[in-house]
Amino acid sequence: MQIETAAHSRAGNAVTNFADRLPSPQSDLARDALKDPYIFDFLGLTESAQERDIERALTQHITRFLLELGAGFAFVGRQYRLEIGGDEFFIDLLFYHLKLRCYIVVELKTTPFKPEYAGQLNFYLSAIDAQVKAPEDQPTIGLLLCKEKNRLVAEYALRGMAKPMGVAEYQLMREVPPAMETGLPTIDQIEAELRPDFPDSTS
Repeated sequence: MQIETAAHSRAGNAVTNFADRLPSPQSDLARDALKDPYIFDFLGLTESAQERDIERALTQHITRFLLELGAGFAFVGRQYRLEIGGDEFFIDLLFYHLKLRCYIVVELKTTPFKPEYAGQLNFYLSAIDAQVKAPEDQPTIGLLLCKEKNRLVAEYALRGMAKPMGVAEYQLMREVPPAMETGLPTIDQIEAELRPDFPDSTS
């Protein structure tokens, strides 16, 4: 799978502020740990899928999801609950990176990137650092996975964020246009073509 989706060419491509928010060499290691885009075609979902559907499918296919994320990721939880000031907040996906020695908060958005998404993620990172992170852990990193992004808008949005984070796109299966779909053979038609044409033994 890694070879098929050219993982090496996608590594380190996410828009991040790691160089300004993390010391070296942690900043370089963190940058290389993120990709852009992430390929989720193994979920069998199309681009019209909702956020909860994608989250659910990713956790159901956790082994393939971890392979796509790359070496070092360990799954902690989905809809990870935080209680802050008497209110409840839920993180889409929480991981721990064994090589970076830090938590990674992943937020999924089925819309193009918006600057306000970075503010929400910054809040979650502060909460994980305060409530979950151990003293020996490195600062928590955030990853926004969006349907698409304007790279310059993402760069500007991350400049003002205090916490280390990145923005990347994800790709699902593209929907087949109706005109093309009607021209495709059905499963029964394919099986009929593949079935050997033996003489009827009952005749």
